[in-house]
Amino acid sequence: MSEPLLTGGLALLLLGTALSFLYRSKNCRTVSLGLTFLSSGLLSAFAAGMLYGGREVLIESYSFLSPLEFSFFIDRLSAGFVLLISLVTLGVSLYSIKYVEDEKSEGRKSLHVALMNLFIFSMLLVVLSANGFSFLFFWELMSISSLFLVIYEYEKPESGKAALFYFIMTSLSTVFLFSAFIGLYTRTGSFDFRGFGLLSPEALSWTFLSLFFGFAIKAGAVPFHKWLPYAHPASPSNISALMSGVMLKVAIYGLLRFLLAVEPELWWGVLVLAFGSFSALLGVVYALKENDIKRMLAYSSIENVGLILIGIGLYLIFRVSGLAGLAGLSLAAAGFHCLNHALFKSLLFMAAGSVVHETGTRNLEDLGGLVKHMPQTALLFLIGSVSIAALPPMNGFVSELMLFQAFFSSSALAGAEAPFLKVLLVLSLSAFALTSALAATLFVKVFGITFLAKPRTEGAERAREVPKLMLLGQAIPAALCILTGLFSARLFTLFGLPVGFGSGAEAEVPDMLFVGGILMVTYLLVWLSVRNFGPSSGPRVCKETWGCGGLAQHPSMEYSPAGFSEPLVVIFKKIYRTQLSSSRSFADSQDCVFEHGTAEIRLIKFFEEYLYLPVAQAVDRVSMKVAGLQNGRLDTYVLYVFLAVIALMGFTRWFA
Repeated sequence: MSEPLLTGGLALLLLGTALSFLYRSKNCRTVSLGLTFLSSGLLSAFAAGMLYGGREVLIESYSFLSPLEFSFFIDRLSAGFVLLISLVTLGVSLYSIKYVEDEKSEGRKSLHVALMNLFIFSMLLVVLSANGFSFLFFWELMSISSLFLVIYEYEKPESGKAALFYFIMTSLSTVFLFSAFIGLYTRTGSFDFRGFGLLSPEALSWTFLSLFFGFAIKAGAVPFHKWLPYAHPASPSNISALMSGVMLKVAIYGLLRFLLAVEPELWWGVLVLAFGSFSALLGVVYALKENDIKRMLAYSSIENVGLILIGIGLYLIFRVSGLAGLAGLSLAAAGFHCLNHALFKSLLFMAAGSVVHETGTRNLEDLGGLVKHMPQTALLFLIGSVSIAALPPMNGFVSELMLFQAFFSSSALAGAEAPFLKVLLVLSLSAFALTSALAATLFVKVFGITFLAKPRTEGAERAREVPKLMLLGQAIPAALCILTGLFSARLFTLFGLPVGFGSGAEAEVPDMLFVGGILMVTYLLVWLSVRNFGPSSGPRVCKETWGCGGLAQHPSMEYSPAGFSEPLVVIFKKIYRTQLSSSRSFADSQDCVFEHGTAEIRLIKFFEEYLYLPVAQAVDRVSMKVAGLQNGRLDTYVLYVFLAVIALMGFTRWFA
């Protein structure tokens, strides 16, 4: 029986939370994070055992007012997400032992650890919940704890704006989810997730829309994504790793939990596929123009959420079309990419946090040359970059290749809707292919600008390698990125999941162990050739790179982030909505002798300026009018109460 592992893991996590809340000392924080690490190990073992055994466990817990009860259910889906959360937490807990000590206040350090543990605890219980009440309770606990972590560095102006964006969007997400679960209860008399299958087709479609928009907001799908680029840079880097690597996947879990319990309709898949394609492409396009390393990673998370939604959309389309093999392949690709993104994005955020920790800046313009000062961090960041760029034999390559296989096999679609679906899938495939290419370009830029060439500022010049525990925390997801890539097919087999999804070899989980072996032999042969047959004798001349006639190289001559991205900014100017402005002054009245000038390229924040701000301004105008109703007269307020009671009675009668 593996249930004691679950109980013990959750108990240790709660103990670590209480310890950090009650005691403010470095030793207590270290013990608390040690308990978090141990808890993650136990929960990883529990989840792996559940995946291997394929059992389902229903845990009836506490009911204090019918039908409001806490109940939990563990099957392969929830066990997979428990494993995802636990594996990321393994690395983050070790990384945080040294990372949190950078803060000056003892109280804030302990609060940081306590809230982080509470955040992890709430995410675990969200994916274990068996009914809507339990789900919403821990969903709100997850949202509140993460909100306090976003505003953790409250003295910074950006933290306030980030917290406001996050609070509004997460509240809107909860409204949609609350609407869906209330609808479930009014129609079935229960909040139990099994009741979804009892809903009528019309009610099921409204429930799908409510849940999809609620989870899409939390996952950061376009156009509900604007909170990510604000919240992730404002949060501590270990929290960014958890939010991007784990919390976004909790929203994906909620969507999958619903979809796997009902019979979907075709337009659901079309909607999810469209949102996924736009999110993937726009996410990477906006990431390419960013110079803030953490904001760039946030936009990259939007891209990867889009890829996961593409997989889910394909699953729905193929399932409705009766192509069970391709539906399974698409679902497996989406699920595997959830795990892969959790691993390499948490690694990248922790490595970026190490860079910020040592240099004091997130601006790529102020970095450079860090491979000489932080070689281990550079190697770990490179592993994450290769993984997220989907290069073989890393894990990102496997899940994206599975998606490509699903697209290429879509010619099997038949029926009256087949022509429309094939055109839609060609368009989505085009967006997916362009996204993959741009993602590789993005991380060539980020790694090269950050770690190669010469340091461009004194902060980069003074940087030194981070403590060993921070490196070890990053090494765990880095090793898992490699192992889950090389042994992807064997992992599917080990956990009893299908490796083949049809009669043809084109629909299979790729076996990267052979490819990885070939690459390793190739690299070894190249190294031996250079060592044995390269120039090993005679004088070696070391000179600087040619500098176009300059006498000495200077960091200002290097490729800048803006310079690297400028061709793409021009190509995608219709998306960026670039505005060019310049001013000049002259020393003479004839405007011949140039004296001073400025030039600026401004990228319009399209969704913020044309979607979010107009809505906010409209709400503000309505609020001002509502405020005018408060005239201070008692009889007016009595009338308001009377009208509210009548409206509430009508609302209750309608739902009854």
